[in-house]
Amino acid sequence: MSTPNPTAESAPAHHGALSSPASRRGFLLVVLAALCWGTAGVSGRIVAERTGLGPLDIAWHRMTIGAVVLLIGFVFTRRRRGGTPTPLSRGTVVRLVLIGAGLAAYQLAYFAAVAKAGVSISTLVALGLAPLLIAVGAALLGHGRPDPATFTALVVALAGLVLLVGVSAGADAGTTVLLGALLAVGSALGYALVTLAGAGVPAGIPVALAGFGGGALLLTPVVLVVGLRSTTEPIALAVLLYLGLVPSALAYAMFFTGLRTVPGPVASIVTLLEPLTGTALATAFLGERLAPGALVGGLLVLAAVAGLYLRRMGDSNSRGVAPNPLSKRAP
Repeated sequence: MSTPNPTAESAPAHHGALSSPASRRGFLLVVLAALCWGTAGVSGRIVAERTGLGPLDIAWHRMTIGAVVLLIGFVFTRRRRGGTPTPLSRGTVVRLVLIGAGLAAYQLAYFAAVAKAGVSISTLVALGLAPLLIAVGAALLGHGRPDPATFTALVVALAGLVLLVGVSAGADAGTTVLLGALLAVGSALGYALVTLAGAGVPAGIPVALAGFGGGALLLTPVVLVVGLRSTTEPIALAVLLYLGLVPSALAYAMFFTGLRTVPGPVASIVTLLEPLTGTALATAFLGERLAPGALVGGLLVLAAVAGLYLRRMGDSNSRGVAPNPLSKRAP
């Protein structure tokens, strides 16, 4: 993923020997991040319907607001912590650039998919494919195949998502939905890139800030060429601020913190709570249909996440460690 570097940094020492509380804390941070992300699709849809802003406008506002909030938080906490900055190696810089590019692509493709196919299908496809892409990517990068527990959870979660997608699409599946699903696939690729690159960044580096700042910079020339639209409509403006603060700055800060102690393939399965949350919110507030059969799919997703959590607790309690296949030396 990054250029070969024989002096590339090793992952922090606590990757290989996690205490049980640290493992559980990281897992719960990823869960909270996924739940926050689940509100992003509905938020973007509300802004689009009230203002007519397009996917590029919404993605740029989200990235920029998130970057500003993260920068303020970084400056504030840096003054309190003090100490010397963590040095940046060439491999780390490459990873941060990939994270920024992945976030920009993920956000733009996701909101474009929502505009075409709705919140439910877009979120389910984007996040449903991500675990498979991350597992394949981790194997190709030499991090090994998922262990049996992770593989089982992946199969169960994907089965649940197939049920959810099938009943959500229903008879409305057509050219528009297909285009939206293809855009969601692009979003999944961006998300997989962010997860795989973020797992190799040493502790002490503000990954979320670098990702959102880099992503905003990458999108800025595009919006300048196309033409950026904004809004002063009070509700839409408040939702945009929420979008940049909660499912962006806060959620990604929690996600990258949790990713230091949670394997990428495991984290990608846990974040399947996002499409479950997004589908539930879209059903409740946007009138998108959710047939009874979709409840079975939702329960399978929840069962996969709960099974992973219980397994990781058992690993920590029995061995005092939580294995992380993405904690090897950066490639």
